[in-house]
Amino acid sequence: MNGKKVMLTIQGEKKEYPAGTSFLRIAQDYSDAYQDDIVLVLYNRRLRELNKCADGDGTVEFLTTADKTGKKAYRRSVTLLMQKAVYNLWGKGNISVRVKYSIGQGNYCELVKWENDTEEVVKVTGTEINKLKNEMYQMVVSDIEIHKESINTDDAVTLFHDLGMTDKEKLFRYRRSSRVNIYELDHYMDYFYGFMVPSTGYLRYYDVIPYADGFMLQFPDKNTREVAPFVPAEKLFHTLKTSRDWGKMLEIDTIGALNDAIAAGKTQQMILTQEALFEERIGRLAEEIISAKDRKFIMIAGPSSSGKTTFSHRLSIQLAAKGLNPHPFPLDDYYKNRDICPRDENGELDLECLDALDVELFNHDMNELLAGKTVNLPIFNFKTGRREYKDKLMTLGKDDVLVIEGIHGLNDKLSYSLPIESKFKIYISALTQLNIDEHNCLPTTDGRLIRRIVRDARTRGTSAKETIAMWDSVRRGEEKYIFPFQEGADVMFNSALIYELAVLKMYAEPLLFAIDKDCQEYLEAKRLLKFLDYFLPMPSDGINQNSILREFIGGSCFNV
Repeated sequence: MNGKKVMLTIQGEKKEYPAGTSFLRIAQDYSDAYQDDIVLVLYNRRLRELNKCADGDGTVEFLTTADKTGKKAYRRSVTLLMQKAVYNLWGKGNISVRVKYSIGQGNYCELVKWENDTEEVVKVTGTEINKLKNEMYQMVVSDIEIHKESINTDDAVTLFHDLGMTDKEKLFRYRRSSRVNIYELDHYMDYFYGFMVPSTGYLRYYDVIPYADGFMLQFPDKNTREVAPFVPAEKLFHTLKTSRDWGKMLEIDTIGALNDAIAAGKTQQMILTQEALFEERIGRLAEEIISAKDRKFIMIAGPSSSGKTTFSHRLSIQLAAKGLNPHPFPLDDYYKNRDICPRDENGELDLECLDALDVELFNHDMNELLAGKTVNLPIFNFKTGRREYKDKLMTLGKDDVLVIEGIHGLNDKLSYSLPIESKFKIYISALTQLNIDEHNCLPTTDGRLIRRIVRDARTRGTSAKETIAMWDSVRRGEEKYIFPFQEGADVMFNSALIYELAVLKMYAEPLLFAIDKDCQEYLEAKRLLKFLDYFLPMPSDGINQNSILREFIGGSCFNV
């Protein structure tokens, strides 16, 4: 570059480099200052891969595998490594891999083969797992470059058609942008939802573990240089599998297939079919509760924006239709007064920990109800931050049940003194039926975050920036207080609707576009906007008033 220099501000200090120096080269000078591997860079607040170059003055911030964005890039890259290994081993036999869904700190994958126009799962054995791990290891040792190329979108459609990646072929038919970034690893090409590490030498921490008919591709968690242990979650796995089976039954199991249905004018049919399935599942659940006998406390818990409130109302209606007398009941009414509520390490009120609830009072009141006594139940006043009593009298008769909703509902420490046989525990979450394509899972947390952005803007006047800013804290609370108890539920219920992101898109996009480029939350907003860009918009006109989606977009017949 004719001796031209650029001045870069890195970690608060200015340093000069020849123009055109790669960020990979610059990162080598700073790798010792980081506990975790540097995998991406923010150059003038714009996310860049390490093999890009600094061609002008500016600020440089490194992202490691400990950062949320860096962690995603690492996992994405390991997935590409796995795909290439599968192709090397079995591609000639027309066997490919599908990345099905995320469980814990890994992705569940299956090998598939087309036979007579039908996709058949190829059950893997320990021998195949060992071959796959060895092939991946050899590529890591070889440190092969992961190359990115921008191609015309029409050419991408043709490419994926020729490669037999029909999900991606459908996806890009609806892409507005004229260009697509394609990644290549040793002549194996694919598209991924986000950036990659520079080469396979970075991908030293992963494991391949046989599970069900396929395998778990396992990643590190908080310790970025140690693979997280795989803890089987049978109920979650079964719920995810059932949901995907429903998606296949409706012939809508990817975003491309959903876009096809919207473009073909099938939105009302989708809504009616999905709501009918939803109501049927709630009806079956009500029958299961009744057949369990003597269950007085229906405990409902789930992560943020799972639709717990609407679900508890709809379940109550089904229970009433079958002869019970249900009483929806929020655990929030047992919050301790704010002046004695525990605080976190930053001195902020910790409203998500179990100690924020008056557990002793809850157990006392519930046992009194079980004994047939009349109890004056508390009501929490969120404006004053104190519990109040307003003659909310309750007596549990023969057919009465409490439908209790709150984040600690599945934790037996909450209801420690209540007989096990008096409780029926339900875990609810929005576990989407869709995948982006063959190799890109649709993150369920993204779906819940978009639900919450839309709802909080409508009901609380909270900006998308504020919701994104507190999301990591919400997620930490879920991982601590909700997810560890999900497998202890009697039933796991999926509240996701197959078309919901196409509807939420119209509400969420303006809120996300309002986030300024200089904000800390801009990168996440930009990522979510790119994610929503995959979907064709779908109007909300035909959505039922009792739909769980109404809890977020408005117009619900329930008090949500």
